[in-house]
Amino acid sequence: MLKQFLSKLPRKALKSDERPESPRTSTPRSSSRTGPSGVGGGTPRSNGGVGPVRSNGPKRMSSAVFPASVVAGIEPLVPFKDVPTSEKMNLFVSKVSLCCVTFDFTDPTKNSIEKDVKRQTLLELVDFVASGSMRFSEPAILATCRMCAINLFRVFPPNYRNGGGGENDDDEPMFDPAWPHLQIVYELLLKFVTSSFLDAKIAKKYVDHSFILRLLELFDSEDPRERDCLKTILHRIYGKFMVHRPFIRKAINNIFYRFLFETEKHNGIAELLEIFGSIISGFALPLKEEHRMFLWRVLIPLHKPKNLGSYFQQLSYCITQFIEKEPKLASVVIKGLLKYWPITSSQKEVMFLGELEEILEAVNMVEFQKVMVPLFCRIGCCINSSHFQVAERALFFWNNDHIVNLIAHNRQVILPIILPALERNAHNHWNQAVLNLTLNVRKMFVEMDDQLFLSSHAHYMEEEAKQSSAAKKRKEAWERLENAASLQPVTGTTAVLVTSLATSIAC
Repeated sequence: MLKQFLSKLPRKALKSDERPESPRTSTPRSSSRTGPSGVGGGTPRSNGGVGPVRSNGPKRMSSAVFPASVVAGIEPLVPFKDVPTSEKMNLFVSKVSLCCVTFDFTDPTKNSIEKDVKRQTLLELVDFVASGSMRFSEPAILATCRMCAINLFRVFPPNYRNGGGGENDDDEPMFDPAWPHLQIVYELLLKFVTSSFLDAKIAKKYVDHSFILRLLELFDSEDPRERDCLKTILHRIYGKFMVHRPFIRKAINNIFYRFLFETEKHNGIAELLEIFGSIISGFALPLKEEHRMFLWRVLIPLHKPKNLGSYFQQLSYCITQFIEKEPKLASVVIKGLLKYWPITSSQKEVMFLGELEEILEAVNMVEFQKVMVPLFCRIGCCINSSHFQVAERALFFWNNDHIVNLIAHNRQVILPIILPALERNAHNHWNQAVLNLTLNVRKMFVEMDDQLFLSSHAHYMEEEAKQSSAAKKRKEAWERLENAASLQPVTGTTAVLVTSLATSIAC
Protein backbone atom coordinates (compact mmCIF):
# COMPACT_ATOMS: atom_id res chain seq x y z
CA MET A 1 0.00 0.00 0.00
CA LEU A 2 2.80 2.41 0.92
CA LYS A 3 4.51 1.71 -2.41
CA GLN A 4 1.35 2.72 -4.25
CA PHE A 5 1.11 5.99 -2.35
CA LEU A 6 4.77 6.86 -2.82
CA SER A 7 4.54 6.02 -6.48
CA LYS A 8 2.16 8.94 -6.90
CA LEU A 9 5.05 11.33 -6.36
CA PRO A 10 5.89 13.13 -9.63
CA ARG A 11 9.09 12.01 -11.22
CA LYS A 12 11.50 14.47 -12.73
CA ALA A 13 14.72 14.03 -14.60
CA LEU A 14 17.57 14.57 -12.22
CA LYS A 15 20.44 16.90 -12.90
CA SER A 16 23.96 15.59 -12.80
CA ASP A 17 24.52 17.08 -9.34
CA GLU A 18 21.29 15.69 -7.85
CA ARG A 19 20.23 12.30 -6.56
CA PRO A 20 16.86 11.04 -5.34
CA GLU A 21 16.15 10.36 -1.71
CA SER A 22 15.09 6.82 -1.01
CA PRO A 23 11.56 6.58 0.33
CA ARG A 24 12.72 3.74 2.54
CA THR A 25 15.36 5.71 4.44
CA SER A 26 13.17 6.19 7.48
CA THR A 27 10.23 4.66 9.23
CA PRO A 28 8.63 5.73 12.49
CA ARG A 29 10.81 3.20 14.28
CA SER A 30 13.99 4.35 12.59
CA SER A 31 13.11 8.03 12.43
CA SER A 32 14.95 8.57 15.67
CA ARG A 33 18.11 7.85 13.71
CA THR A 34 17.21 10.23 10.94
CA GLY A 35 19.54 13.13 10.23
CA PRO A 36 18.69 16.80 10.48
CA SER A 37 15.59 18.13 8.87
CA GLY A 38 14.78 21.34 7.24
CA VAL A 39 18.49 21.61 6.67
CA GLY A 40 19.90 18.33 5.39
CA GLY A 41 19.15 14.83 4.15
CA GLY A 42 17.86 11.91 6.15
CA THR A 43 21.11 10.23 7.09
CA PRO A 44 21.82 8.51 10.41
CA ARG A 45 23.39 10.42 13.23
CA SER A 46 26.52 8.31 13.07
CA ASN A 47 27.44 9.37 9.54
CA GLY A 48 30.45 11.49 8.75
CA GLY A 49 28.43 14.64 8.22
CA VAL A 50 29.72 18.08 7.58
CA GLY A 51 30.14 20.32 10.65
CA PRO A 52 27.78 23.16 11.59
CA VAL A 53 27.54 25.92 9.02
CA ARG A 54 27.23 29.39 10.52
CA SER A 55 25.58 32.40 8.91
CA ASN A 56 27.34 35.72 8.58
CA GLY A 57 25.22 37.46 11.23
CA PRO A 58 26.57 37.48 14.79
CA LYS A 59 23.49 35.86 16.33
CA ARG A 60 22.22 33.67 13.49
CA MET A 61 23.54 30.18 13.31
CA SER A 62 22.59 26.75 12.10
CA SER A 63 21.10 24.41 14.64
CA ALA A 64 21.91 21.18 12.83
CA VAL A 65 24.81 19.06 11.65
CA PHE A 66 24.41 18.95 7.88
CA PRO A 67 25.00 15.64 6.12
CA ALA A 68 26.72 15.82 2.76
CA SER A 69 23.55 15.04 0.79
CA VAL A 70 22.23 16.46 -2.44
CA VAL A 71 18.63 17.60 -2.78
CA ALA A 72 16.46 16.28 -5.57
CA GLY A 73 14.17 18.65 -7.46
CA ILE A 74 10.51 18.58 -6.46
CA GLU A 75 7.34 19.74 -8.11
CA PRO A 76 4.03 20.91 -6.63
CA LEU A 77 1.10 18.52 -6.53
CA VAL A 78 -2.51 19.27 -7.35
CA PRO A 79 -4.56 21.14 -4.71
CA PHE A 80 -6.97 19.28 -2.46
CA LYS A 81 -9.95 21.06 -3.96
CA ASP A 82 -9.24 19.53 -7.38
CA VAL A 83 -9.60 15.92 -6.26
CA PRO A 84 -12.69 14.02 -5.07
CA THR A 85 -13.14 13.33 -1.36
CA SER A 86 -12.29 9.67 -1.79
CA GLU A 87 -8.82 10.59 -3.10
CA LYS A 88 -7.99 13.36 -0.62
CA MET A 89 -6.31 11.10 1.89
CA ASN A 90 -4.16 9.55 -0.86
CA LEU A 91 -3.22 13.06 -1.98
CA PHE A 92 -2.44 13.97 1.64
CA VAL A 93 0.02 11.07 1.87
CA SER A 94 1.63 12.12 -1.41
CA LYS A 95 2.05 15.71 -0.28
CA VAL A 96 3.46 14.64 3.07
CA SER A 97 5.95 12.34 1.32
CA LEU A 98 6.92 15.22 -0.95
CA CYS A 99 7.83 17.27 2.14
CA CYS A 100 10.34 14.64 3.25
CA VAL A 101 12.86 16.27 0.91
CA THR A 102 15.06 18.54 3.02
CA PHE A 103 17.22 21.59 2.31
CA ASP A 104 20.09 23.64 3.70
CA PHE A 105 18.62 26.94 4.92
CA THR A 106 21.94 28.57 5.78
CA ASP A 107 22.23 29.60 2.12
CA PRO A 108 19.06 31.55 1.15
CA THR A 109 19.94 31.47 -2.54
CA LYS A 110 20.27 27.70 -2.77
CA ASN A 111 17.21 25.73 -3.99
CA SER A 112 15.01 28.78 -3.49
CA ILE A 113 12.30 27.57 -5.91
CA GLU A 114 12.14 24.11 -4.35
CA LYS A 115 12.04 25.61 -0.86
CA ASP A 116 9.09 27.78 -1.83
CA VAL A 117 7.26 24.80 -3.34
CA LYS A 118 7.79 22.82 -0.13
CA ARG A 119 6.66 25.77 1.98
CA GLN A 120 3.44 26.13 0.01
CA THR A 121 2.83 22.39 0.28
CA LEU A 122 3.33 22.47 4.04
CA LEU A 123 0.91 25.38 4.39
CA GLU A 124 -1.63 23.46 2.33
CA LEU A 125 -1.20 20.45 4.62
CA VAL A 126 -1.68 22.64 7.70
CA ASP A 127 -4.96 23.98 6.28
CA PHE A 128 -6.13 20.47 5.41
CA VAL A 129 -5.41 19.10 8.89
CA ALA A 130 -7.00 22.15 10.55
CA SER A 131 -10.16 21.76 8.46
CA GLY A 132 -10.80 18.31 10.00
CA SER A 133 -12.59 17.07 6.93
CA MET A 134 -11.91 13.34 7.35
CA ARG A 135 -10.37 10.74 9.66
CA PHE A 136 -6.67 10.01 9.17
CA SER A 137 -5.82 6.57 7.83
CA GLU A 138 -2.90 4.58 9.18
CA PRO A 139 -0.72 5.26 6.09
CA ALA A 140 -1.40 8.99 6.60
CA ILE A 141 -0.35 8.77 10.25
CA LEU A 142 2.77 6.85 9.27
CA ALA A 143 3.69 9.37 6.56
CA THR A 144 3.11 12.38 8.83
CA CYS A 145 5.22 11.01 11.67
CA ARG A 146 7.98 10.11 9.23
CA MET A 147 7.95 13.55 7.61
CA CYS A 148 8.06 15.33 11.00
CA ALA A 149 10.94 13.13 12.11
CA ILE A 150 12.95 13.88 8.97
CA ASN A 151 12.31 17.63 9.15
CA LEU A 152 12.62 18.21 12.91
CA PHE A 153 14.93 15.65 14.48
CA ARG A 154 18.52 16.78 14.22
CA VAL A 155 21.74 16.87 16.22
CA PHE A 156 22.98 20.06 17.86
CA PRO A 157 26.77 20.42 17.65
CA PRO A 158 28.63 20.72 20.98
CA ASN A 159 29.69 24.33 20.41
CA TYR A 160 26.05 25.20 19.94
CA ARG A 161 25.46 24.96 23.68
CA ASN A 162 27.71 27.78 24.78
CA GLY A 163 25.14 29.64 26.84
CA GLY A 164 25.17 27.30 29.81
CA GLY A 165 21.41 26.93 29.80
CA GLY A 166 20.68 30.55 30.50
CA GLU A 167 23.62 31.23 32.82
CA ASN A 168 24.43 34.46 31.01
CA ASP A 169 21.13 36.32 31.04
CA ASP A 170 22.55 39.25 29.08
CA ASP A 171 23.30 37.13 26.01
CA GLU A 172 20.83 37.36 23.15
CA PRO A 173 19.21 34.08 22.12
CA MET A 174 20.44 32.31 19.01
CA PHE A 175 17.91 32.12 16.18
CA ASP A 176 17.85 29.20 13.78
CA PRO A 177 17.98 30.31 10.11
CA ALA A 178 15.68 27.39 9.24
CA TRP A 179 12.99 28.57 11.66
CA PRO A 180 10.52 29.96 9.03
CA HIS A 181 10.44 26.41 7.63
CA LEU A 182 10.56 24.56 10.94
CA GLN A 183 7.72 26.67 12.33
CA ILE A 184 5.31 25.37 9.68
CA VAL A 185 6.33 21.76 10.37
CA TYR A 186 5.76 22.32 14.09
CA GLU A 187 2.38 23.89 13.38
CA LEU A 188 1.44 20.90 11.24
CA LEU A 189 2.52 18.46 13.96
CA LEU A 190 0.56 20.37 16.60
CA LYS A 191 -2.64 20.44 14.57
CA PHE A 192 -2.16 16.79 13.66
CA VAL A 193 -1.74 15.68 17.29
CA THR A 194 -4.67 17.77 18.52
CA SER A 195 -7.00 16.79 15.68
CA SER A 196 -10.17 15.01 16.75
CA PHE A 197 -9.86 12.90 13.58
CA LEU A 198 -6.63 11.29 14.80
CA ASP A 199 -7.17 7.89 16.41
CA ALA A 200 -4.79 7.71 19.39
CA LYS A 201 -4.92 3.91 19.43
CA ILE A 202 -3.45 3.78 15.93
CA ALA A 203 -1.17 6.81 16.27
CA LYS A 204 0.53 5.50 19.42
CA LYS A 205 2.34 2.94 17.23
CA TYR A 206 4.12 5.79 15.41
CA VAL A 207 4.22 8.47 18.11
CA ASP A 208 6.16 5.93 20.13
CA HIS A 209 8.88 6.08 22.78
CA SER A 210 11.60 6.66 20.19
CA PHE A 211 9.65 9.55 18.67
CA ILE A 212 9.08 11.13 22.10
CA LEU A 213 12.75 10.81 23.13
CA ARG A 214 13.91 12.55 19.95
CA LEU A 215 11.30 15.24 20.55
CA LEU A 216 12.65 15.76 24.06
CA GLU A 217 16.20 16.09 22.73
CA LEU A 218 15.08 19.13 20.76
CA PHE A 219 14.37 21.01 24.01
CA ASP A 220 18.09 21.77 24.11
CA SER A 221 17.64 24.07 21.12
CA GLU A 222 18.90 27.56 21.78
CA ASP A 223 16.08 29.10 19.76
CA PRO A 224 13.35 30.08 22.30
CA ARG A 225 10.69 29.97 19.57
CA GLU A 226 11.38 26.31 18.91
CA ARG A 227 11.33 25.44 22.60
CA ASP A 228 7.98 27.18 22.97
CA CYS A 229 6.50 25.11 20.12
CA LEU A 230 7.94 21.92 21.58
CA LYS A 231 6.45 22.73 24.97
CA THR A 232 2.96 23.01 23.49
CA ILE A 233 3.29 19.87 21.36
CA LEU A 234 4.67 17.69 24.17
CA HIS A 235 1.91 18.85 26.49
CA ARG A 236 -0.69 17.87 23.87
CA ILE A 237 0.96 14.49 23.34
CA TYR A 238 0.91 13.91 27.10
CA GLY A 239 -2.79 14.72 27.18
CA LYS A 240 -3.76 12.62 24.14
CA PHE A 241 -1.65 9.49 24.60
CA MET A 242 -2.39 8.35 28.14
CA VAL A 243 -0.40 5.16 27.61
CA HIS A 244 2.79 7.24 27.19
CA ARG A 245 2.36 9.39 30.31
CA PRO A 246 4.58 7.38 32.69
CA PHE A 247 7.29 7.16 30.03
CA ILE A 248 7.17 10.92 29.33
CA ARG A 249 7.50 11.72 33.04
CA LYS A 250 10.41 9.30 33.39
CA ALA A 251 12.16 10.68 30.28
CA ILE A 252 11.83 14.27 31.53
CA ASN A 253 13.15 13.19 34.94
CA ASN A 254 16.22 11.73 33.24
CA ILE A 255 16.87 15.09 31.57
CA PHE A 256 16.65 16.78 34.98
CA TYR A 257 19.00 14.22 36.54
CA ARG A 258 21.54 14.69 33.76
CA PHE A 259 21.32 18.45 34.18
CA LEU A 260 21.69 18.27 37.97
CA PHE A 261 24.42 15.68 38.36
CA GLU A 262 26.38 15.80 35.10
CA THR A 263 26.23 18.87 32.89
CA GLU A 264 24.34 21.75 34.59
CA LYS A 265 23.79 22.91 31.02
CA HIS A 266 20.47 22.65 29.24
CA ASN A 267 18.46 25.27 27.41
CA GLY A 268 15.00 23.79 27.96
CA ILE A 269 14.73 23.33 31.73
CA ALA A 270 12.23 26.20 32.08
CA GLU A 271 9.95 24.78 29.38
CA LEU A 272 10.10 21.25 30.81
CA LEU A 273 9.24 22.58 34.26
CA GLU A 274 6.34 24.51 32.79
CA ILE A 275 5.00 21.27 31.32
CA PHE A 276 5.41 19.56 34.67
CA GLY A 277 3.58 22.42 36.38
CA SER A 278 0.42 21.56 34.46
CA ILE A 279 1.02 17.83 35.00
CA ILE A 280 1.30 18.30 38.78
CA SER A 281 -1.98 20.20 38.88
CA GLY A 282 -3.66 17.08 37.47
CA PHE A 283 -2.21 14.63 40.01
CA ALA A 284 -4.83 12.65 41.89
CA LEU A 285 -4.92 12.62 45.70
CA PRO A 286 -3.40 11.12 47.69
CA LEU A 287 -0.13 11.67 45.87
CA LYS A 288 1.75 8.59 44.72
CA GLU A 289 5.17 7.86 46.16
CA GLU A 290 6.60 8.42 42.66
CA HIS A 291 5.39 12.02 42.73
CA ARG A 292 6.74 12.69 46.23
CA MET A 293 10.13 11.34 45.17
CA PHE A 294 10.07 13.65 42.17
CA LEU A 295 9.60 16.58 44.54
CA TRP A 296 12.45 15.52 46.83
CA ARG A 297 14.93 14.19 44.25
CA VAL A 298 14.35 16.64 41.38
CA LEU A 299 12.48 19.83 42.21
CA ILE A 300 14.24 20.68 45.47
CA PRO A 301 17.79 19.91 44.16
CA LEU A 302 17.03 22.09 41.12
CA HIS A 303 17.57 25.05 43.48
CA LYS A 304 21.29 24.27 43.56
CA PRO A 305 22.62 25.08 40.02
CA LYS A 306 24.12 28.52 39.55
CA ASN A 307 21.83 29.33 36.61
CA LEU A 308 18.71 28.99 38.77
CA GLY A 309 17.45 32.36 37.57
CA SER A 310 16.75 31.02 34.07
CA TYR A 311 14.02 28.68 35.32
CA PHE A 312 13.24 29.89 38.86
CA GLN A 313 9.71 31.11 38.11
CA GLN A 314 8.63 27.75 36.65
CA LEU A 315 10.34 25.83 39.46
CA SER A 316 8.63 27.92 42.12
CA TYR A 317 5.27 27.28 40.46
CA CYS A 318 5.83 23.51 40.54
CA ILE A 319 6.73 23.67 44.24
CA THR A 320 3.61 25.65 45.14
CA GLN A 321 1.46 23.23 43.12
CA PHE A 322 2.74 20.35 45.24
CA ILE A 323 2.03 22.24 48.48
CA GLU A 324 -1.48 23.13 47.33
CA LYS A 325 -2.08 19.46 46.55
CA GLU A 326 -0.69 18.24 49.88
CA PRO A 327 -0.06 20.99 52.49
CA LYS A 328 1.96 18.70 54.77
CA LEU A 329 4.74 18.76 52.16
CA ALA A 330 5.48 22.40 53.09
CA SER A 331 7.84 21.42 55.92
CA VAL A 332 9.65 19.01 53.58
CA VAL A 333 10.14 21.78 51.01
CA ILE A 334 11.34 24.31 53.60
CA LYS A 335 13.90 21.81 54.94
CA GLY A 336 15.08 21.25 51.37
CA LEU A 337 15.45 24.98 50.75
CA LEU A 338 17.48 25.35 53.94
CA LYS A 339 19.68 22.44 52.82
CA TYR A 340 20.48 24.12 49.48
CA TRP A 341 20.53 27.69 50.80
CA PRO A 342 23.07 29.78 48.84
CA ILE A 343 26.06 31.07 50.78
CA THR A 344 27.96 33.20 48.26
CA SER A 345 25.22 34.35 45.87
CA SER A 346 23.13 37.25 47.15
CA GLN A 347 20.96 37.15 44.02
CA LYS A 348 19.98 33.54 44.73
CA GLU A 349 19.33 34.39 48.38
CA VAL A 350 16.79 37.01 47.33
CA MET A 351 15.08 34.41 45.10
CA PHE A 352 15.03 31.85 47.93
CA LEU A 353 13.48 34.39 50.29
CA GLY A 354 10.80 35.22 47.74
CA GLU A 355 9.91 31.55 47.28
CA LEU A 356 9.98 31.00 51.04
CA GLU A 357 7.40 33.76 51.53
CA GLU A 358 5.10 32.14 48.95
CA ILE A 359 5.38 28.81 50.75
CA LEU A 360 4.73 30.37 54.18
CA GLU A 361 1.58 32.00 52.82
CA ALA A 362 0.14 28.50 52.23
CA VAL A 363 1.59 26.71 55.27
CA ASN A 364 -0.55 25.72 58.24
CA MET A 365 0.38 26.07 61.90
CA VAL A 366 1.39 22.44 62.42
CA GLU A 367 3.83 22.38 59.49
CA PHE A 368 5.18 25.81 60.43
CA GLN A 369 6.04 24.69 63.95
CA LYS A 370 8.06 21.76 62.58
CA VAL A 371 10.56 24.07 60.87
CA MET A 372 10.30 27.45 62.60
CA VAL A 373 13.53 27.15 64.63
CA PRO A 374 15.99 26.44 61.74
CA LEU A 375 13.92 28.67 59.46
CA PHE A 376 14.20 31.79 61.62
CA CYS A 377 17.85 31.08 62.39
CA ARG A 378 18.41 31.39 58.64
CA ILE A 379 16.15 34.46 58.36
CA GLY A 380 18.14 36.04 61.19
CA CYS A 381 21.36 35.51 59.22
CA CYS A 382 19.72 37.11 56.18
CA ILE A 383 18.61 40.11 58.28
CA ASN A 384 22.25 40.68 59.24
CA SER A 385 23.47 40.36 55.63
CA SER A 386 25.69 43.20 54.48
CA HIS A 387 23.95 43.02 51.10
CA PHE A 388 21.05 45.41 51.59
CA GLN A 389 18.70 43.60 49.17
CA VAL A 390 19.00 40.34 51.12
CA ALA A 391 18.42 42.06 54.48
CA GLU A 392 15.55 44.11 53.06
CA ARG A 393 13.85 41.06 51.52
CA ALA A 394 14.09 39.14 54.81
CA LEU A 395 12.56 42.04 56.75
CA PHE A 396 9.69 42.24 54.25
CA PHE A 397 8.35 39.01 55.77
CA TRP A 398 6.81 41.15 58.50
CA ASN A 399 4.69 42.93 55.87
CA ASN A 400 2.79 39.68 55.25
CA ASP A 401 -0.25 39.36 57.54
CA HIS A 402 -0.34 35.55 57.43
CA ILE A 403 3.35 35.24 58.34
CA VAL A 404 2.97 37.82 61.12
CA ASN A 405 0.07 35.79 62.49
CA LEU A 406 2.22 32.63 62.50
CA ILE A 407 5.01 34.52 64.25
CA ALA A 408 2.63 36.01 66.83
CA HIS A 409 1.31 32.58 67.82
CA ASN A 410 4.87 31.29 68.23
CA ARG A 411 6.57 34.45 69.52
CA GLN A 412 7.90 32.69 72.64
CA VAL A 413 10.21 30.68 70.37
CA ILE A 414 10.82 33.09 67.47
CA LEU A 415 11.54 36.37 69.28
CA PRO A 416 14.63 35.10 71.18
CA ILE A 417 16.02 33.85 67.84
CA ILE A 418 15.35 37.02 65.84
CA LEU A 419 16.04 39.69 68.48
CA PRO A 420 19.88 39.45 68.36
CA ALA A 421 19.81 39.99 64.59
CA LEU A 422 17.50 43.00 65.00
CA GLU A 423 19.68 44.55 67.69
CA ARG A 424 22.86 44.10 65.66
CA ASN A 425 21.18 45.71 62.64
CA ALA A 426 19.86 48.61 64.74
CA HIS A 427 23.37 49.46 65.88
CA ASN A 428 25.61 48.49 62.98
CA HIS A 429 23.87 48.20 59.57
CA TRP A 430 25.09 50.70 56.98
CA ASN A 431 21.91 50.95 54.88
CA GLN A 432 19.26 53.42 56.05
CA ALA A 433 16.34 51.53 54.46
CA VAL A 434 17.36 48.32 56.23
CA LEU A 435 17.80 50.25 59.46
CA ASN A 436 14.28 51.71 59.22
CA LEU A 437 12.75 48.31 58.48
CA THR A 438 14.64 46.80 61.42
CA LEU A 439 13.26 49.42 63.81
CA ASN A 440 9.74 48.81 62.46
CA VAL A 441 10.00 45.06 63.06
CA ARG A 442 11.43 45.71 66.52
CA LYS A 443 8.47 47.95 67.26
CA MET A 444 6.04 45.25 66.08
CA PHE A 445 7.51 42.79 68.57
CA VAL A 446 7.19 45.36 71.34
CA GLU A 447 3.52 45.92 70.51
CA MET A 448 2.98 42.17 70.15
CA ASP A 449 4.23 41.34 73.67
CA ASP A 450 6.18 44.01 75.53
CA GLN A 451 6.92 41.77 78.55
CA LEU A 452 8.38 39.06 76.35
CA PHE A 453 10.39 41.65 74.45
CA LEU A 454 11.85 43.13 77.65
CA SER A 455 12.80 39.73 79.03
CA SER A 456 14.30 38.64 75.70
CA HIS A 457 16.19 41.92 75.43
CA ALA A 458 17.56 41.53 78.96
CA HIS A 459 18.66 37.98 78.14
CA TYR A 460 20.29 39.26 74.93
CA MET A 461 22.23 41.91 76.88
CA GLU A 462 23.43 39.28 79.36
CA GLU A 463 24.63 37.06 76.53
CA GLU A 464 26.37 40.01 74.87
CA ALA A 465 28.13 40.83 78.14
CA LYS A 466 29.24 37.20 78.53
CA GLN A 467 30.53 37.09 74.97
CA SER A 468 32.33 40.41 75.40
CA SER A 469 33.95 39.18 78.62
CA ALA A 470 34.97 35.90 76.97
CA ALA A 471 36.45 37.78 73.99
CA LYS A 472 38.41 40.07 76.35
CA LYS A 473 39.80 37.06 78.21
CA ARG A 474 40.85 35.40 74.95
CA LYS A 475 42.62 38.56 73.86
CA GLU A 476 44.49 38.85 77.16
CA ALA A 477 45.50 35.19 76.99
CA TRP A 478 46.93 35.63 73.50
CA GLU A 479 48.81 38.77 74.59
CA ARG A 480 50.39 36.84 77.47
CA LEU A 481 51.42 34.06 75.09
CA GLU A 482 52.93 36.55 72.67
CA ASN A 483 54.89 38.26 75.45
CA ALA A 484 56.14 34.93 76.80
CA ALA A 485 57.19 33.78 73.33
CA SER A 486 59.02 37.04 72.61
CA LEU A 487 61.21 36.58 75.73
CA GLN A 488 62.40 33.10 74.71
CA PRO A 489 65.84 32.99 72.98
CA VAL A 490 66.01 31.70 69.44
CA THR A 491 68.01 28.46 69.36
CA GLY A 492 68.65 26.29 66.33
CA THR A 493 65.58 25.68 64.18
CA THR A 494 63.06 26.13 66.98
CA ALA A 495 59.88 27.81 65.72
CA VAL A 496 59.02 31.04 67.54
CA LEU A 497 56.03 33.35 67.45
CA VAL A 498 56.69 36.54 65.46
CA THR A 499 55.07 39.43 67.36
CA SER A 500 53.93 42.73 65.89
CA LEU A 501 56.38 45.60 65.43
CA ALA A 502 54.95 47.56 68.33
CA THR A 503 55.30 44.63 70.72
CA SER A 504 58.90 44.06 69.61
CA ILE A 505 59.78 47.70 70.23
CA ALA A 506 58.10 47.63 73.65
CA CYS A 507 60.17 44.59 74.61
